[in-house]
Amino acid sequence: MEDEESLVPVGHIESIILVIRAHKVILDADLAELYGVETKILNKAVKRHLDRFPEDFMFQLTTEEAENLRFQIGTSRRTHGGRRYLPYAFTEHGALMAANILKSKTAVSMSIYVVRAFIRMREELTSRRDLEERLDQIEKILLVHDAQLKELFEKIRPLLLPPPEKPRKKIGFEVKEPKARYGKAGKKSQTET
Repeated sequence: MEDEESLVPVGHIESIILVIRAHKVILDADLAELYGVETKILNKAVKRHLDRFPEDFMFQLTTEEAENLRFQIGTSRRTHGGRRYLPYAFTEHGALMAANILKSKTAVSMSIYVVRAFIRMREELTSRRDLEERLDQIEKILLVHDAQLKELFEKIRPLLLPPPEKPRKKIGFEVKEPKARYGKAGKKSQTET
C-alpha cells in the first residue's frame, strides 16, 4: 500500500478533482488511469451497473461543459477529442462505487486514496468557511470598536486643541472722560448768547 501511496499521492488526486455543476468530481479518464484500467473498460462496467450510479454519483457532461473543460485545463483534441461520447464525471461516492464494480486490487486500494483526497478537500473547505466566519465576526467587532473610537476621538479632540487666547491687557493707562458733545446742541447755545 505504501508503494502505491508514494506513486499517487493524495495531492495528485486532489489536482484532478474538478468542480462541475457545484459537485467535486473526477472525470472517467482520470479515474480509469488511477484504477489501472482503460477508460472504455471503466465505462462498460458502469453501464452494466447503471442502477448503482444515481445522478449524485455520476453524470455525463454536456457538450458545452466538455468544451469549457477542454479550454480550462488546456487539453488538446487528441487526448479527449478522439472520444465518441461525452466524458462521465464521478463524485466521491461514484468513484468508490466504480472501484467496487471493477473488483481489481488496484481499483480497491486506489479508491481509498481517492476518498481520502475528497475528504481532505472537504476538510479544507470547512476550515476555510470557519476562517471566513471568524473574519466576519472580527470585522463586526472592529466596526463596533471603530464607531466607539470615533466617538471617543470626537470627545478628546477639543482637549487636544490649544486653549483660546485670553484678551490681552492694554499697556499704559486709560483716562475715562465724559464724551464732549458736538453737533447741534452746541450751536444753539452759542446763538443764544
